[in-house]
Amino acid sequence: MTPITEITPVTTASHSGNIVYPTSDGRPMGETDLHRSIMVETIDSLKLYYAGQQVYVSGNILLLYQPGNRRRHVSPDVLVVKGLDPHDRENYLLWDEGRPPHVVIEVTSESTREEDLYDKFEIYRDSVRVPEYFQFDPRGEYLEPALQGYRLKARRYEPIAPVSGRLPSRELGLHLERHDRRLRFWDPATGEWIPTLQESREAMLANWQQAEAERQQAEAARHEMEAKWLVAEAQAEQLREELDRLRGQAGK
Repeated sequence: MTPITEITPVTTASHSGNIVYPTSDGRPMGETDLHRSIMVETIDSLKLYYAGQQVYVSGNILLLYQPGNRRRHVSPDVLVVKGLDPHDRENYLLWDEGRPPHVVIEVTSESTREEDLYDKFEIYRDSVRVPEYFQFDPRGEYLEPALQGYRLKARRYEPIAPVSGRLPSRELGLHLERHDRRLRFWDPATGEWIPTLQESREAMLANWQQAEAERQQAEAARHEMEAKWLVAEAQAEQLREELDRLRGQAGK
């Protein structure tokens, strides 16, 4: 198996100093539709959670970790970097950004087992020094349990012990949880999962529909009041006319 750190770069469009660094390793995003959708959903959920904050959330981006060496790179499925502007990047140059990702998540499978368990594990621990590394095997092909996490301590990765069936992330302030074949994030501050992008859109639509229904009800009530006012005004006019007629008769 070709070592992950020696993949020949495919696209070269990012400059740092006089060296052009790759922006792609030519590999597909995700092994299957399931893996790809989990990656996208995870990235979107965390972007939504950190919206408006100095937190960079990305994935499937080439992370280069040795200045001057275009072949020393790795591509995390999901990464989170706190205290970093969330603008779009061509790649992630560790020495330029000045900090490693605080959290990396790999959506693993049998075909990426060697990379995720050994190659990437060592790179994140020794070369990039990622504080927390999580592996999620949505199909349960080889990991038992299917969701595992490690925390960097004294240059070693120590397993993260589950709390109520979830893996707490100190860096995120969230707990990671397997739900069916999905990866969810539980917020201990609210006691709820953080919403996915789809859930957020559905909630926004539901709120809009409720607001629209309330607006229509208010509009109908206004029309009803206007109709009643017109009837009352017409009745008052009839009374005035009747009073005028009776006064006229009395004056004769």
